[in-house]
Amino acid sequence: MKLARYGRPGKEKPGLIDPDGKLRDLSAVIPDLGPEQLSDKSLAKLARLDFRKLPLARGKPRWGVPVSHVSKFVAIGLNYSDHAAEAGMALPKEPIIFLKAPSSLSGADDPIMLPKGSKKTDWEVELGVVIGTRARAVSEKEAMQYVAGYCVVNDVSEREFQLERGSQWDKGKGCDTFGPVGPWLVTKDEVPNPQRLDLWLDLNGKRMQSGNTKTMVFSVAKIVSYVSRFMTLMPGDIITTGTPPGVGMGMKPPLFLKRNDELVLGIAGLGEQHQKVIPYQAG
Repeated sequence: MKLARYGRPGKEKPGLIDPDGKLRDLSAVIPDLGPEQLSDKSLAKLARLDFRKLPLARGKPRWGVPVSHVSKFVAIGLNYSDHAAEAGMALPKEPIIFLKAPSSLSGADDPIMLPKGSKKTDWEVELGVVIGTRARAVSEKEAMQYVAGYCVVNDVSEREFQLERGSQWDKGKGCDTFGPVGPWLVTKDEVPNPQRLDLWLDLNGKRMQSGNTKTMVFSVAKIVSYVSRFMTLMPGDIITTGTPPGVGMGMKPPLFLKRNDELVLGIAGLGEQHQKVIPYQAG
């Protein structure tokens, strides 16, 4: 299934993408698409619905974050061997964990706002993993049982904040609008092998990133297991799993986002995002 939340910020409704690619309203069936709707049992119930009886959504509504009430937005750094080579950094021996603020979450096509004082805002197309069942210290063998599905994430990053102002990556990762997610959540039954997915990103019509999850240093199963050793993963938590080469920081000379730039990015089978870069706005 492809599940979504759509509508104005703070007023999103749950929806389902039918086999013809049309958005259908689920609000008469579930109140929202949040932690309570992500268990295997709840998802199986939704899968049994006759989608033809669900009303079609009107017009072309905004995509919201496909999961509500996200308690943690966890990220993994330097998790593609070819990206680490691009950055001139050694492959990590263990997954590098940092956190993106939940307040950075935004819809797939919402604008990216340059933070105040930004000099080096960058892009990163990534595979997002959505947790469906509470996971604490789970084994790598069991880890995939705790996954509800997958989505596209743009791990937007301010490199000067991240790398030149102390050792805490979080400062460059958690700014408002720095976490576009979606457009929808694809349940794990539709993604039999998350380690064989093509990823790509275009900036102003030019291909910048092109990769495949097969070059991940640590697999999805390894990441879920590893992170669960250090924090309890709750239903609705999102883990974004690293980016392939082609980020602006790795260009010669480096290239960073500016006002009115346009990004289009996607992952095979998981949909596309479209974002325009806007200047800082107070409030």
